[in-house]
Amino acid sequence: MSALKEEIYSLLKKLCSAVGPSGYEDDVRGIVIDELKKHADQLWVDTLGNVVAVKKGRNRGKLMVAAHMDEIGMFVSHIDDNGFLRVVPIGGLPERALLFQRVIVKTRRGNVLRGVIGLKPPHILKKEEMEKIPEIKDLFVDIGASSREEAEKMGVRVGDIAVFDRELQLHGTNRVSGKALDDRSGLAVLLKAFENIGEPSVDVYAVATVQEEVGLKGARTSAYGITPDAAIALDVTVASDVPDTPKHLWFVELGKGPAIKVVDGRAATGLISNRRLVDKLIEIAESEGIPYQVEVAAGGTTDASIIALNKEGVPASTISIPARYIHSPVEVVDLADMENAVKLTKALAEKVEPEFLERLHGQRIK
Repeated sequence: MSALKEEIYSLLKKLCSAVGPSGYEDDVRGIVIDELKKHADQLWVDTLGNVVAVKKGRNRGKLMVAAHMDEIGMFVSHIDDNGFLRVVPIGGLPERALLFQRVIVKTRRGNVLRGVIGLKPPHILKKEEMEKIPEIKDLFVDIGASSREEAEKMGVRVGDIAVFDRELQLHGTNRVSGKALDDRSGLAVLLKAFENIGEPSVDVYAVATVQEEVGLKGARTSAYGITPDAAIALDVTVASDVPDTPKHLWFVELGKGPAIKVVDGRAATGLISNRRLVDKLIEIAESEGIPYQVEVAAGGTTDASIIALNKEGVPASTISIPARYIHSPVEVVDLADMENAVKLTKALAEKVEPEFLERLHGQRIK
């Protein structure tokens, strides 16, 4: 494993171990601030909770690079008389990923409890219940309490948060699995790329955004405050290179390099990337010998889609990290793809010139 890959893996373990669903990114934010402040000319946290770090360039111009800090999770919505917790989702939480999973419940006091997601025994399920995926309203979290009073003595209250309980695991030499790789993998790329940028031509804004999973909210407000000339999001994308998926639906593959996004799967509401910015990323990848893939996505969107709509518009695209089993407790990414995403992000930040940023914007017609 290369030195950079080792550094990425170590940082990723730290980021993924933090509890940080949308709106509750505090633990992740602390790690991000500690990493960014070593290399930033300026650093601040805005009103919504985004972390913004700036590395000053030689010339005028602003390049924004964003990755979100939040993960999917759950709110405690009810504690029953027997001490079981009912929950509602934070973000896109598929029911099929929930059943019989271990979870971490973090209380407002800051203490951490372990629990498991349960369902009534299969022996007493009706036939029609056996044949369908249970809805989240039919599930409960068992934290080992035998009454509401005991659960409350343990510190649990309605409104507390929960996330999957999984440690990052290394598979072979390059691949890792765990929770919150969407988007702690993109966040790790952001932090390592920002650290390794030499002297950029234009100002580089590294932004760790909040509340992406519930509507790209942090990206909206941070872009408004920065008014970038161009923007890149760093996020995961669907790697469907698995058995029983037709090859023509393998939009990206693990281990083949980061993906340069042409269009989101939700083109009507998501992003169609700026063509010149896509071409620039491809040009840089090829000149630097960085393996890459071109992504016409199967679904989902990223912070780039809302940044693109900031004020009069921002040329934007996404550098995607292929990931299997997204929005599950066992998301899988390849460290080599992350390493190459760091290299591509760094190279873009160092090579973007003010003249290129000017060409990205509309022309005045005389």
